[in-house]
Amino acid sequence: MPLIGDRLGYRILRSIARREPTHMSGAAYAGRSKIEVLLGPDIWSQIAGKTVIDFGCGSGADTLELARRGAQHAYGVDINERCLEIARRHAAAEGYRNVSFSTTPAEPADIIVSLDAFEHFADPASILAVMANMLKPEGCVLAAFGPTWYHPLGGHLFSVFPWAHLIFSETALCRWRSHLRSDGAQRFSEVEGGLNRMTIGRFEKLVEHSPFCFDFLETVPIRRARGLHCRPTREFLTAVVRCRLRPRVSLILSRAT
Repeated sequence: MPLIGDRLGYRILRSIARREPTHMSGAAYAGRSKIEVLLGPDIWSQIAGKTVIDFGCGSGADTLELARRGAQHAYGVDINERCLEIARRHAAAEGYRNVSFSTTPAEPADIIVSLDAFEHFADPASILAVMANMLKPEGCVLAAFGPTWYHPLGGHLFSVFPWAHLIFSETALCRWRSHLRSDGAQRFSEVEGGLNRMTIGRFEKLVEHSPFCFDFLETVPIRRARGLHCRPTREFLTAVVRCRLRPRVSLILSRAT
C-alpha cells in the first residue's frame, strides 16, 4: 500500500517535480555498447556464427550491433510495426545483409537476446512461451533487465526521487504524469512501454512455471550499495538482473517425438 494517497500525493508531486526526471535517458550507455554492459564482454564470442534474435528490438540499434559483431544472421523482433520500419531503413542505409526485422523470425534461433524488457511485458509468462517456440532445442535466452520494481528507481519515470513509486499512489503518479505526457495513461501498465511491477522473486516464479529453466541467474548490485547487497536486500539493492535460460528437457523431448 502506498504511504501517500491520491489528492495529497498529486499536490506534493506537482510542487516538487514539474519536469520529467532524467535518470532514464539512456545516458549511462553513452559511448558504450549496451549489449556488452548488460551481458558482459564474452557475449560476442557467444553469438559468433549464430542465428540470433533481438527480442523487442525497437528501432533496431542493438540488432545491427549483433549483426556487425559476429552473428551469422540477426533477427529484430517487435510488435511495433512503426519501429520495425525505422529499423529496416537503418539496415538498408548501412548496407546490412545479415539482418531482418519482423514480428516473427523466419527460422528458429540459436540465441535470443532480451535487454531491458521483462519489466515491461504486459504478459511475461506468454512471452516466455513465445520465446521457447522461437528457439532451436539446444538454444538459449540471454536476458538482462532492470531496474526491477523495488529498486530505488524501479518506477522509471515515476521515480521522481528514490522509491517515490512506492510512496505515492498509482493514481497520484499517473495524474502527475499527465502534465508531462498526453497519452491518457491512468495505470502503470498503460504508459508507453508499460510497467508490470516486475520483481526478482516474481521473475523466478515465472521461469519456474515456464518452458525454461535457469542456467544461471545473477543479481548485479547497485555499485554504491554493493557491501549491503545480499539475499534479504536484493529486491531493493539490485541494479540489473542477468540470466541465461535453457529449454527444459521435457520441451526438448516433446519436440523430438
